[in-house]
Amino acid sequence: MITVHETTLPGVLRIQKKMPAKDSRGIYGEIYQKREYFEKGIKIDFVEQDFSFSRKNVLRGLHGDTKTYKMVCCPYGAFFLAVVNYNQDSKDFGKSETFVVTAENSLQILIPPMHLNGHLVLSDEGAIFHYNQSEYYTGSENQWSVRWNDPRFNIPWPVENPVLSNRDGATGSAASRSGGPTG
Repeated sequence: MITVHETTLPGVLRIQKKMPAKDSRGIYGEIYQKREYFEKGIKIDFVEQDFSFSRKNVLRGLHGDTKTYKMVCCPYGAFFLAVVNYNQDSKDFGKSETFVVTAENSLQILIPPMHLNGHLVLSDEGAIFHYNQSEYYTGSENQWSVRWNDPRFNIPWPVENPVLSNRDGATGSAASRSGGPTG
């Protein structure tokens, strides 16, 4: 059973799933059931599921593109998620919202196209960032990569010196090389 809530960013949805079952063996939980989401009006054809496992203080993002919906959850650990409207034609350009997503809270966030997202692992044991995508991944060259601490967005990251990849730590961005979200 899911409940769906709007956020301060139009199109970004906060989805609360039923808590996973726990016993002495571990946990069991369902991440997605098409019928249930369609009944709640989320009629997106997800074509790919991906995940990353990262250690504490690893920050991945900010990334996005013009056409992909992503539904994000955390089946293990905890992470801080930032979502930014990156549509320069929108009155909401640059607005962001943050969430703490954990295995315990069973929260999912639906991120529409034209939005950036990035996550920072909070849990000591690391975390799994799981996401369904509405488009097939075709490489980072087809995404925007915006620096995690871009001052335009004022994201309140709970760490000052995250562990970054070369892509995420670069001072330039794919957005500036490709003409940004409208080019």
